[in-house]
Amino acid sequence: MSDKALRIEDAINETCPWSGKPIAADSLTLYRGEVVGFCNPGCRDKFEAAISHFEKALEDRDVPLIARGIE
Repeated sequence: MSDKALRIEDAINETCPWSGKPIAADSLTLYRGEVVGFCNPGCRDKFEAAISHFEKALEDRDVPLIARGIE
């Protein structure tokens, strides 16, 4: 995340993707360079955990099999 504070007016969405409720200023994150809003920090954190999980899975998939000890 950048040093610049995230602003609710910069969010690409108006409602939380998890709950459908309006987004809150204390529940913003960056995704692919865009500000995404959530209704509460719990929903934001759930999103960040899901993204991290899938990014890790993609990284692991891209490791050559020999590097994983599989020949």
